[in-house]
Amino acid sequence: MRVLQSQTERGDITQKGYEKKRSKLLQAYLPHTQGAERRIPVTPSSSSSSSSRYQRRRSTGTRDERYRSDVHSEAVQAALERHSERKMTVLLPSKRQSLVGQTSMDTYTPPDSSSGSDAEGSLGRAGGVSVDSWISRALHGSPSTSSSSSSHSNSSANAARLAETSMHSYGFGPMSHLSLKRWGLREMGVSAENGIVGRHSSDYQSDRPWSSLDSEDSLTAPPDITSYMPDPAPISVQRPQVTMITRPLPKYGNAELMETGDGVPVSSRVSAKIQQLVNTLKRPKRRPLREFFVEDFEELLEVQQPDPSLPRPEGVESTPIQGEELDGLKNCPASLEAALLRWGAIAPKAPCLTTTHSNAKQPYTLTYGKLWSKSLKLAYNLLHKLGSKQEPIIHPGDRVALVYPNNDPAAFMVAFYGCLLAEVVPVPIEVPLTKKDAGSQQIGFLLGSCGVAVALTSDACHKGLPKSASGDVMQFKGWPKLLWVLTDSKHLSKPPREWFPLIKDANNDTAYIEYKTCKDGSVSHITNDITRPMPQEGSSKPAGQGVLSMTNLSHGVIRVDTGEKLSVLTLQDVGTAMPGAMVCVVKLEGVPQLCKTDEIGEICVSSVATGTSYYGLSGMSKNTFEVCPVACDGGFVSDCVFVRSGLLGFVGPGGMIFISGTLEGLMQVGGRKHSADDIIATALAVEPMKFIYRGRTVVFSVNVLYDERIVLVAEQRPDSTEEESYQWMSRVLQAIDGIHQVGVYCLALVPANTLPKTPLGGIHLSETKQLFLEGALHPSSILMCPHSCITNLPKPRQKQPEVGPASVMVGNLVAGKRMAQASGRDLSHMEDNEQFLFLSEVLQWRAQTTPEHILYTLINSRGAIGSSLTCLQLHKRAEKIATLLYERGQLRDGDHVALVYPPGLDLIAAFYGCLYAGCIPITVRPPHPQNISTTLPTVKMILEVSRSVCVMTTQAISKLLKSRDASVAVDFKSWPPILETDDLPKRRCSLLYKPCDPDTLAYLDFSVSTTGMLAGVKMSHNATSALCRSVKLQCELYPSREVAVCLDPYCGLGFVLWCLCSVYAGQQSVLISPMDLEVNPALWLQSVSQFKVRDTFCSYSVMELCTRSLSSLTDSLKARGMDLTRVRSCVVVAEERPRVALTQSFCKLFKDVGLHPRAVSTAFGCRVNLAVCLQPHRLGKLAEQGTSGPDPTTVYVDMRALRHDRVRLVERGSPHSLPLMESGKILPGVRIIIANPETKGPIGDSHLGEIWVHSPQNASGYFTVFGEENVRSDHFGARLSFGDTQTLWARTGYLGFLRRTDLTDANGERHDALYVVGALDEVMELRGMKYHPIDIETSIIRAHRNITECAVFTWTNLLVVVVELDGSEQDALDLVPMVTNVVLEEHYLIVGVVVVVDTGVIPINSRGEKQRMHLRDGFLADQLDPIYVAYNM
Repeated sequence: MRVLQSQTERGDITQKGYEKKRSKLLQAYLPHTQGAERRIPVTPSSSSSSSSRYQRRRSTGTRDERYRSDVHSEAVQAALERHSERKMTVLLPSKRQSLVGQTSMDTYTPPDSSSGSDAEGSLGRAGGVSVDSWISRALHGSPSTSSSSSSHSNSSANAARLAETSMHSYGFGPMSHLSLKRWGLREMGVSAENGIVGRHSSDYQSDRPWSSLDSEDSLTAPPDITSYMPDPAPISVQRPQVTMITRPLPKYGNAELMETGDGVPVSSRVSAKIQQLVNTLKRPKRRPLREFFVEDFEELLEVQQPDPSLPRPEGVESTPIQGEELDGLKNCPASLEAALLRWGAIAPKAPCLTTTHSNAKQPYTLTYGKLWSKSLKLAYNLLHKLGSKQEPIIHPGDRVALVYPNNDPAAFMVAFYGCLLAEVVPVPIEVPLTKKDAGSQQIGFLLGSCGVAVALTSDACHKGLPKSASGDVMQFKGWPKLLWVLTDSKHLSKPPREWFPLIKDANNDTAYIEYKTCKDGSVSHITNDITRPMPQEGSSKPAGQGVLSMTNLSHGVIRVDTGEKLSVLTLQDVGTAMPGAMVCVVKLEGVPQLCKTDEIGEICVSSVATGTSYYGLSGMSKNTFEVCPVACDGGFVSDCVFVRSGLLGFVGPGGMIFISGTLEGLMQVGGRKHSADDIIATALAVEPMKFIYRGRTVVFSVNVLYDERIVLVAEQRPDSTEEESYQWMSRVLQAIDGIHQVGVYCLALVPANTLPKTPLGGIHLSETKQLFLEGALHPSSILMCPHSCITNLPKPRQKQPEVGPASVMVGNLVAGKRMAQASGRDLSHMEDNEQFLFLSEVLQWRAQTTPEHILYTLINSRGAIGSSLTCLQLHKRAEKIATLLYERGQLRDGDHVALVYPPGLDLIAAFYGCLYAGCIPITVRPPHPQNISTTLPTVKMILEVSRSVCVMTTQAISKLLKSRDASVAVDFKSWPPILETDDLPKRRCSLLYKPCDPDTLAYLDFSVSTTGMLAGVKMSHNATSALCRSVKLQCELYPSREVAVCLDPYCGLGFVLWCLCSVYAGQQSVLISPMDLEVNPALWLQSVSQFKVRDTFCSYSVMELCTRSLSSLTDSLKARGMDLTRVRSCVVVAEERPRVALTQSFCKLFKDVGLHPRAVSTAFGCRVNLAVCLQPHRLGKLAEQGTSGPDPTTVYVDMRALRHDRVRLVERGSPHSLPLMESGKILPGVRIIIANPETKGPIGDSHLGEIWVHSPQNASGYFTVFGEENVRSDHFGARLSFGDTQTLWARTGYLGFLRRTDLTDANGERHDALYVVGALDEVMELRGMKYHPIDIETSIIRAHRNITECAVFTWTNLLVVVVELDGSEQDALDLVPMVTNVVLEEHYLIVGVVVVVDTGVIPINSRGEKQRMHLRDGFLADQLDPIYVAYNM
């Protein structure tokens, strides 16, 4: 009993272990044992009488048990048991079945923590834990939070029963096989019965936001990280009652709706899971850090204000500790060589080293005599048997590598002393087992920098080295060419009797070189001098032990913890200073000033027995090996030079030194310092053996958003299921938060034996960190927790109160800023054809004046001329089509006719035939034969919305509409009459229709915006003629010109250039269908080269296809005669921000075939005005004459300023710079003003606002079935709130700004450049700041090489990122941290959900624009079939 009591007081056993052993001893004597006394922790400040009872303990643990501590495990388990009523878990990710490991999530249900009868009628039970609370506590229910008694509902047992009920009733529609494939519906409490989807409501009270374990101070809640709240109030979430909505199962893009707690409509179980994530993130648990930084221009980081409540060192300044004096050195050998010679001669049979082998029967003993003789033999062979006598390979002072395994210390000892006797410098390295050993390249750098050319090894080790086909040792990556020398006696020659090595005294020459791997993975070489050996006597002082507060240690302060708190660290002293040495503790940062007695610092040693320098690194050597500590008064502590040890600790009572960690394992998170070993010990104390391997766990920090973030990586056991692993991960998060009060940024589990290993079998830390940063770790399970770790986000944008019009005007004048407005040139000049008001009259006039002039030439997919149309041929075909509409269709004036044609000449003839008949044409893209089930309903919807009474098409498409596959999607009987135009009437129409009013409707332009809204705009005859006239003047189009058009011909400016401009201006248009480029990607550029076209129009989708498909074929294209030197204008038509990177890549790629970079420019159009800007840059003679506009300019703006609607120009390459290309020169007759979209007032040119347009070519308005055009009437008839309040403007719905440049146009006026930033409907307002999706997507695509495309959108204030994976499905989890990191670093946003999908899943329209809202609807309806869905906590 006395022994047990002594062990308990020393801390050798825990209180629980003491009680077990005491009960076992007294079991035979006492029927009942009494409670044991509490253990009183002993600190370094304890009295000498109490510390005299201690004896020094020796560590006997193996490498796998270095983190094992019964005391720490007991503290971790106690921390977890404090919240044992909370069954912790996290939101499991959604995985494709091919990624699911041992078991699937089908059978997973939340843990059962209910208590009550099953006969209760309601879903909730008193005392149960709701699923919301259950998930919330997985995130915020750490040991640092205390739970208050509250009523909960939706216990896990009821959730499981609800899931079972739902599984039988949710069996409708094509989604039934996906409905309950994962556990989302069951854990969220969502039921589906008879086609009814709803969520059962529950009312509950939130727990306390947080309460600290060691502090009872009331803390204020941090700001909401999901939405902007000016004054955060105490969190108290109450869920309202939700009414169930009965609707049929939706199709793609029209998700079934139900209402969430926030009143936001959501769809299906995925959105409910996201809503649960939002609800949990709105409950803060951690003390907010004060170092929030303001996102400003000049200064990002706010000056940190010192917190007076933080612990600070209060002791006096420490003093250096002097070791004992070195006595009795007179009889000591002068050097190591002399010592070996003495003992080899005096005691040759005395044992020097005894080693045991696993396969040897008896241990091997190396005597001093054998060591001397073998070392002497090796030294002779190194100097005289390598090379020739005239040119020996090794000279005295050369470096030689020692490559020996750890289980053969005798051979290593012989080689080491043999090198010393030969006066060469040994460089011990670890044995490379494979060519892919982690750190092998760094070791090669070590050998190369030291000039190593010879490697010594044993015969057994040489046989185990990887060999090449010739039998030689394989050349390792980064290693110099080495001569391998075997040091076994049988391979060495006996030295002659007269040869004897030179025995030197101790000097400052290099004795040997050892290496260390730094924190970043680099290798440093430490040189050690030949010094006199110092005898070290054992210290007679008793051992000391300290029980310190881990919370105070994280602030670098030593505080004795005498209570029973969980976050304590027990330290054992490591002894006193060595004899003849001096030890001091200096501050970690800045000047090496002495620490205070209660402050943690770096231990520095001054001794002749330390290393002297880093080999070849004089700067690092001075900072490490030549440290001069200073006192508080600025004076030097000693004349001696100190060496930094890299160990953290302090000096306790009696000069005992305590080590608390290493400098390399130190992680500074949020101003607090944490040891990686302590984090690992806490994680391993949470039942590690069931799920992970104890010795295969690493912790490191990565720098994300101006602070370090903790990452924990472990190898997972193959027999552990995914559910169990995530349960363990959640408990690890809870334990680390409770013990260390710090959050883990990322917790990743990888398959067994996949982490990079060191030759000794451990995990290579720097290589693992590098794999994580490169996205090549390949984890099997990953959990990101940025919401709880990132607490230094920028302050939310403070919205300023509105100011009056006069203040805005005066403010702009005082600041010297001009109002953002510009206009194109006047439309005063008239030509012959401009006397006609209608395009039908222009076509008739051209058929009479120039009947044989070719207007259109269609190129087929082989690059040959497929067909052509002259003015007369087009006029006659249009007359016959008008006759067809009159006779067969029985149509009247003003009827709407849908033109469903592939890109070609039939579409053009049908359009003018409708104009001749007085009908209103609507061009519609035909359904795709291979995807008719999804494209045909869109065609039918456009026909219904446009109120088309007839469909004109070809015979082939008509058969497609009548096919069996089409009838499954759309009933053929519901189609309006279909007229085939393959066989037209032979007689012409006797009377052609002529509109009576130029303001009447000419055609309808239907298109789908990037936000997923289908709308048609009304184009009058007057607007159509004005648009064609502006394009003609801007592009200088005449009948003698040839223009190549490769655009989508169904809407926007593409339809205008395909069908209208050639008739109006008379130029010959060479038409290339973008659909043919899928078969022949070089078709467009080959046609431009073949027909020697000087002006061409394309879209970004065409440009991207050519860049991607022809990137490696430019040489073959040039060999086949492609020549683009004649191209003087290549205009990209788009309704978006110009793509600078794609344009530059296109120009750089095809520069070899003659394309001039200055020839590529952009155009901008939108719904309200199909052509606002168009920049036909000219090369050659016209440019010299000044008949064209100036070069398109590119500016660089501060991306952070755009988030606040401000425009700030920066230099190229500046941080957060965003390149913006000019969207083109403003068309003639067009006026532009930049207005505030909220106040509708004009703004200055230094602000970002909505682009408003005034022009005769503006559309008349939206066309809708139900007469809802009044809802969006302000888009076409908006007025400024002040200034020019009489002019009617059309709102484009795009944000941009105007900049007056120093360039001049043909009239000598300064050029006003328009820069389009993005669509107003796509702007995402997060944390009060405005973000454009394209900016975030550009950053994400650069984050990882396997990301081919991505799209972002928001849902319930969460940022959802969808990335397309071009690689193996096993690499999907690598993208999650890469995406999260890059969005945090560049945009200061936390990604809520990361969805990894296959390539081609993100919908893109014909113009190359992403349909983000369709993608969002498909994701929420669970129709994307994602590879992996990660929910960041």
